[in-house]
Amino acid sequence: MSGDISLIIVGGGPAGLFCALQAASENIDVLVLEKKRSCGNKLLISGSGQCNITHDGEIRQFLLRYGDNGSFLKSSLMNFGNQDLIKFFNERGVPLEIEPGGKVFPVSRKASDILDLLIHECQRSRVKIKNSNPVTDVAYINGRFQVTTSEDMNTSNYLVIATGGETYPATGSTGDGFKFASRFGHTVSDTGSALTGIQVKDYRFSDLSGISFADLTITLFRDGKKIKTHTGDILFTHSGLSGPGILDFSRYIRPGDTLKISLTPGIDTREMNEVLIKRISESGSKQLRTVLGGFDLPERVVRRLLELANVDPDLTGPHLTKKDRIVIVDLITACPFEVSKLGGPEEAMATWGGVSLSEINPKTMESRIVSGLFFVGEVLDIDGDTGGYNLQAAFSTAKLAAQRLRVLSEDVKN
Repeated sequence: MSGDISLIIVGGGPAGLFCALQAASENIDVLVLEKKRSCGNKLLISGSGQCNITHDGEIRQFLLRYGDNGSFLKSSLMNFGNQDLIKFFNERGVPLEIEPGGKVFPVSRKASDILDLLIHECQRSRVKIKNSNPVTDVAYINGRFQVTTSEDMNTSNYLVIATGGETYPATGSTGDGFKFASRFGHTVSDTGSALTGIQVKDYRFSDLSGISFADLTITLFRDGKKIKTHTGDILFTHSGLSGPGILDFSRYIRPGDTLKISLTPGIDTREMNEVLIKRISESGSKQLRTVLGGFDLPERVVRRLLELANVDPDLTGPHLTKKDRIVIVDLITACPFEVSKLGGPEEAMATWGGVSLSEINPKTMESRIVSGLFFVGEVLDIDGDTGGYNLQAAFSTAKLAAQRLRVLSEDVKN
């Protein structure tokens, strides 16, 4: 069985559903094809099921939250920003609230409320949704798109790829959109796990799991060369490092890299050395671990650093040798962690890499290679920081694509 339709959207996540309900009109009939038995499976587990849908703050600041590719989203975010998204849900009976720190959640703390509204709005707009309908092939023949599923084949004037990335594959995000993009001649960059913790080789802090630090400086080294520096909160885990600072930085981290972390915010190695000498000279007979505790380091962390430096924790300050002082200062200001592994697709919250942005018009989300083909959401080479930035990008790119589709349909009508 086959059908002819104005617009087909592949993927029933937030980007696909929002694009569908925004594009649907008397000139555009919309079909959403979802491979799973129901839509929005990944959305339902976002924010631990509470759905951190966006972030508060000036929308222009969002551009700094997408690694090196934030500028691509300028048109999308300026066109439909965080306040627009909040207003959309508030006006339709799903109120959102801003928590301390800026994250935005539904008041109910239920991701299902967000999904239910999106599906309801699609139904109200007469969008047809077909679940359990994985797309097996796509083609562009004689100016029309041909989309084949496990059940049938449909043709359309326009096609939107909204399949997400390749993380949490159990929810349906298995990288299908990357294969479809390639079939249309698009370049797909290397992909990997983003917004994920890291495992550390020869990790010596397992028993300190749960200890966290705020606003630490993290420097990334690869093959002995400094690559990037980042600042953020860090959490010791049983096997490595996590916390927002690591999650946001993970888009750049690869196995074999070394992270050097300063455990004392705002104090570099030279200054730490000078301050430590001064404090030791003023400490009298105080034990070294007490002196180091004055730098707001947890006692258990101080003991571990001294252990790594092979220094007796009960040693008094004046008996510390210059050589050992240098080792301790280096551990405090540039503690090294060699990355053995990043969280895999089953753990990572987002995907880095994807459909090349140079081949997409950032003002419309339309392909520069195939007219009438659009890409929205995480299938693009964009990944945001933790805190609602990825969902905001999904809604914003979907809205922009929908607006362009409406314009195209009007042009055809006239």
